[in-house]
Amino acid sequence: MTISIANPTISDEAKTRVESVLDSGMLADGPEVRKFEREFADYCGVEHGVGTANGTTALHAALEALDIGEGDTVLTTPFSFIATANAIRLAGAEPVFADIDPETYNIDPEAARKIATEQDIDAIVPVHLYGLPAEMDSLCKLATELDVPIIEDAAQAHGATYNGDCVGSFGDVACFSFYPTKNMTTGEGGMIVTDREDVDTSLRQFVNHGRTETYEHATVGHNFRMTSIAAAIGRVQLERLPNFIEKRQANAVRLTDGLESTSLTMPTEPDHTTHAYHQYTVRSDNRDDLKTHLSEHGIGSGIYYPTCIHNQKAYNEVETTAPHAETAADTVLSLPIHPTVSTENVDHMIDVIIDYDS
Repeated sequence: MTISIANPTISDEAKTRVESVLDSGMLADGPEVRKFEREFADYCGVEHGVGTANGTTALHAALEALDIGEGDTVLTTPFSFIATANAIRLAGAEPVFADIDPETYNIDPEAARKIATEQDIDAIVPVHLYGLPAEMDSLCKLATELDVPIIEDAAQAHGATYNGDCVGSFGDVACFSFYPTKNMTTGEGGMIVTDREDVDTSLRQFVNHGRTETYEHATVGHNFRMTSIAAAIGRVQLERLPNFIEKRQANAVRLTDGLESTSLTMPTEPDHTTHAYHQYTVRSDNRDDLKTHLSEHGIGSGIYYPTCIHNQKAYNEVETTAPHAETAADTVLSLPIHPTVSTENVDHMIDVIIDYDS
């Protein structure tokens, strides 16, 4: 028995739609992308969606559309994939890191508030890590007090909710990734959603060379466009997303119940949130040994993330105090939970972990 940490599934319907796009000859940006943008925005409960080439370009474009750039400071978490910070740097701004809540792994609002009293902050980028929403009430309140925008990094949180509303509907703008391991995929791809018409206009220009007309360019931009092929896959994946998440959540419940007696620390899911379980992440003081044990029994696992961003060479000049994030980096381990993980697979994982832990 082999259980992979991720297993993207592309249906026959998605393949048929891709064939239709190929037959149409309109392979780059086009009507298929517009339909996907509309459908994804509706799913999130917002007015506008803008497709992009990937999640990193989505974050970069969002920052540019909000005029965040040189001389600006952006408050975010040190415990995320490095793209969160890279996008800030690519836009010309500098990240500053606030420590995480050790239970949720998301940015701690109190730590964020403390940073904001010590230096000027021009934007906030909370990350809904592993598919669990950040504490948006507190962070939105802080952003209002500071009069700065919020850019939600929802790259891992498709379908997660906070107080009943989808992530992506709280900030000035939100960004999603459709990388193959995510809850839904387009192969590569990203999406930006917003209720602000001015931001939508700026985004559409920026991701398309600053273009306003065929060969009229009002600003300097990038080619960050999504392809019609990616959009065709994404539209079918979006239809399947509720079922994908339901299966992930069922696997999470079974894992949590089965591992309750072990020494592992289980994921937290506050009552006012719905966890989308992009990752099911436990903590163990013997993380590396446990990972090896799982591998010996055919069970894949992943460490997301073994090094905090501020400890990466590219960012180690950024002065940061984040003990909770650093402890998480030393102890977290993600177990397979994707929709193709069967109940038999889950029970096998439980048995193997209990055997290791006993």
